[in-house]
Amino acid sequence: MRRLPPSPDSGAPPSVTLRTAWRRTLAGTLVLLAVALLLGLAFGQPGWALAGAALALLAWHGGRLHRVLADIDAHRVGPPQRGGQGVWNALAGLLRRDRAEMRARKRRLLELLRAYRAAADALPDAVVVVDRNTQRILWFNHASTALLGLRRPQDRGAPVVERLQPLPLARWLAAGRNAEPMHDARSPVDGRVRLNLRLVPYSEDYWLLVARDVSKLLHLEQMRQDFVANVSHELRTPLTVVHGYLDMLDPEDMPEWQPMLEEMRRQSQRMTRLVEDLLTLSRLEARDSLPEEAVAMAPMLAALRREAEAYSQGRHEIEVQDLAGCDLAGSGQELHSAFSNLVTNAVRYTPTGGRITIRFAREAGGGAVLSVHDTGQGIPEAHLPRLTERFYRVSGSRSRESGGTGLGLSIVKHVLGLHQARLEVDSTVGQGSTFSCHFGPERVRARHDGEADPPAVRQASH
Repeated sequence: MRRLPPSPDSGAPPSVTLRTAWRRTLAGTLVLLAVALLLGLAFGQPGWALAGAALALLAWHGGRLHRVLADIDAHRVGPPQRGGQGVWNALAGLLRRDRAEMRARKRRLLELLRAYRAAADALPDAVVVVDRNTQRILWFNHASTALLGLRRPQDRGAPVVERLQPLPLARWLAAGRNAEPMHDARSPVDGRVRLNLRLVPYSEDYWLLVARDVSKLLHLEQMRQDFVANVSHELRTPLTVVHGYLDMLDPEDMPEWQPMLEEMRRQSQRMTRLVEDLLTLSRLEARDSLPEEAVAMAPMLAALRREAEAYSQGRHEIEVQDLAGCDLAGSGQELHSAFSNLVTNAVRYTPTGGRITIRFAREAGGGAVLSVHDTGQGIPEAHLPRLTERFYRVSGSRSRESGGTGLGLSIVKHVLGLHQARLEVDSTVGQGSTFSCHFGPERVRARHDGEADPPAVRQASH
C-alpha cells in the first residue's frame, strides 16, 4: 500500500493512504448521487436529477484532470485543495513528492558532475573528451590550454585533428582501441615541450585523449644515455692499454703469475664486451629507425648455425629449420646481432649434451617468426617479465661464470622494436626455453633464390 507523503500544505496526515482517498472519493460520490435522487423524488424527476448530478461530477473531475495535466505540462504542481482528501489531492501529493525527489537527484548529479569536472581541471595532465563518430572536441580541462593550446569556448565542437595540428592524430585516432601511446610528441603550443599521448576509449561513443608533459623525464633519459655512451667511450682507451700490457706478459716467463694473468685477461675481456654492449645499446636507443634492405634469411641462418657450433665446441646438438621460404626487410647487421644474442644465450645456458633448435617459419597472419629453442634449465615464470631489463639476471653467479654481460636481451628488444617486431619468451623450469622474434606481414619479402617456396631445410650438427 502506497502512503501519501507528509506535506505541510497537503492537509492530510501521514496515515492517509490511497485506499482511504479512494474510499472518501467514492463515499462523496455516492452521497451526492443519493442527495440528487432524494431531490429528484421530491420533485418527481429522479432520472433527470441523477443525470444532472452525474454530469456535474463528470465536469468537476474533468476540470481537475485538465488542471493536473496543465500543471504537469508546465512542470508545476498546483496547491492542494483545502479540506480535501480525495484522489485528486492524493495525486497532487504524489506528484509533489516525485518532483521533490527528482529535484534532489538532479542536485546530487549536478554536485557530482561539478566535483568530477573540478577534479579533472585540477589534473596536471591534459584531458580532452572526443566524440568517436565526429572526432570533435566535447570538453577539455584547464591543462589542455597550457599543453595543447585549446581555448574556451571557441574550440568546443572543433575537429580535434585540425585543432591539434601538427600532431599526427588522423591515423592514430583511426586505430581506435588499438592505438599505441605516443611516447614522444611535440606540443602544438611549444615545440620544446614533449608530450606522451594516450587514447582511452572509455565508451562506445566517447574517447578520452590524455596528454602528459614528459619533457623532464625525456631530458633525464637523454642525460643517462649520454652519460653511458660517454663513459663507455672513455673506458675504451684504458682497456686497450690494459690489453696491450697483458699481451706483453708471457706466463712462461713468470709461471707463478700465470693464474693471475689468466684471470686478468678474462676480466678485461669481459669488461670489453660490456663496453661494446653498452655502446651498441646507446646507439640503438638514439635512433628512431634503421636503414632497410632485403635481408636474405638462408645465409643468415647458415651464419647463425656456424656461430652456434663455434661457441658450443661440439658440446651441443645444433639444428636449423628453414620453413618460411621468405626473407625479411630491415637492417641485416642489427638483425644478425639480435639473432646471434639469442643463439649465444641458448648455447651458454644449455648443459653439455643439450639441443638448440633455430627455426624460421611463417605465421598465420602473414608474418614470420624466428625462434631459438633450447633444452636448458628453463626460467622461472616470475622472472620472465623482467628478462629484457638492463643487467637483470635470473642467476647472477651463473651468468657471470658463463661470460654474459646482462645486456644481450635489452639489445634484442631494441632491435626488434626498431623493426616493429616483438620478442616472446616461453620457458618451463627443467624443460628449456623458447625465444621467438615475431615480424609482421609488412616485414616479409619474397625469397629470391630461384625457389618461390623452397622445401624445409633441416641442418643438424653435433
